Amino acid sequence: MRLIRLGEPGTERPAVLDDDDRAFDLTPVTRDIDGGFLAEDGIARARAALAAGELPALETAGLRTGAPVARPGAVLCIGQNYAAHAAESGDAPPKQPVVFFKTPNTVVGPYDDVLIPRGAEKTDWEVELAVVIGRRARYLDSPEEALAHVAGYAVSNDVSERAFQIEESGGQWSKGKCCETFNPLGPWLVPAGEVGDPQRLGLRSFVNGEPRQDSSTADMIFSVAFLVHHLSQYLVLEPGDVVNTGTPQGVALSGRHPYLAPGDVMELEIDGLGAQRQELGKA
Repeated sequence: MRLIRLGEPGTERPAVLDDDDRAFDLTPVTRDIDGGFLAEDGIARARAALAAGELPALETAGLRTGAPVARPGAVLCIGQNYAAHAAESGDAPPKQPVVFFKTPNTVVGPYDDVLIPRGAEKTDWEVELAVVIGRRARYLDSPEEALAHVAGYAVSNDVSERAFQIEESGGQWSKGKCCETFNPLGPWLVPAGEVGDPQRLGLRSFVNGEPRQDSSTADMIFSVAFLVHHLSQYLVLEPGDVVNTGTPQGVALSGRHPYLAPGDVMELEIDGLGAQRQELGKA
């Protein structure tokens, strides 16, 4: 089972996809796929309703795919969480997780256009495993209990404007991370129980059909379990929050590839979590 939201921005309706890619309307169970739904055992209720045949079939032709989670309260991001990416950025691997935030309104659908900001010079792609929180996480005792607080996983594109991030940052990264449309998410939210080990997922990106990134979450410096536990020592993770867990090597910042330009197409995929595609436009 995979959770998906379909429709125009602001009017998406929740749905589930079964193992045969058939879509079913989830509105008999919930108004939306959001923090409240996840906190109230929504995934288990959706699975039970699907198995019982209580959800009407849904025709998806022509419907836009929105982000699979509505209105995340926070989007937390981990920087330089793959050693090779840290190296291509010119830095040593971090000894502690590098944490920054994106504004929640950066989150858009997996096939929505991405807008290059006015004055931008170095717009970059970043395929990442997104962790969606399902239970409130506050001062967790250990990484071993952290995964029980994860609702599921999705593909995320942590789009970045490097000139804003580095040259105009004043020491913080947010200027280059919070531009509108800078966090395509989805297409699906896959429940954690159906993903298995989040540290064994291949992830890849392409620009105009040419390979850019090709790695595995096994190469993360800090695992999903470690990150959720670590973050809970400094802040409270709420249901529906999104954690972007870092990107592998192969971004334009490395100097090995050109930065993005209007008309370019980004494609990103993670094993078992689906694929997304965005065209670059101008803000």
